[in-house]
Amino acid sequence: MNKYEVLYILDSAIEETAKDAIVEKFSALVTNSGGEVLEVNKWGVRKLAYPIDFKKDGYYVLMTFNADVDLPAELERQLRITDGVMRFLVTKKIQ
Repeated sequence: MNKYEVLYILDSAIEETAKDAIVEKFSALVTNSGGEVLEVNKWGVRKLAYPIDFKKDGYYVLMTFNADVDLPAELERQLRITDGVMRFLVTKKIQ
């Protein structure tokens, strides 16, 4: 298993319960695929470096997890098709 991080930005206009549901969805995806979620940091609403779809702020979430090498591709696919996700980046951590 490798250690990964994913940072994703949610639309800050969606409701708090919807944000929590999206965060839980991605945590469950990792655990149901045989991975282990180490930490989920909800950074909250922050200003974007540049406007995305005419929006100036977003809700940032950083998740650290252990998983097999094929899980990040599935996670990226799910992030692309989920409404409310503005941007994301999955990286492998060097230990």
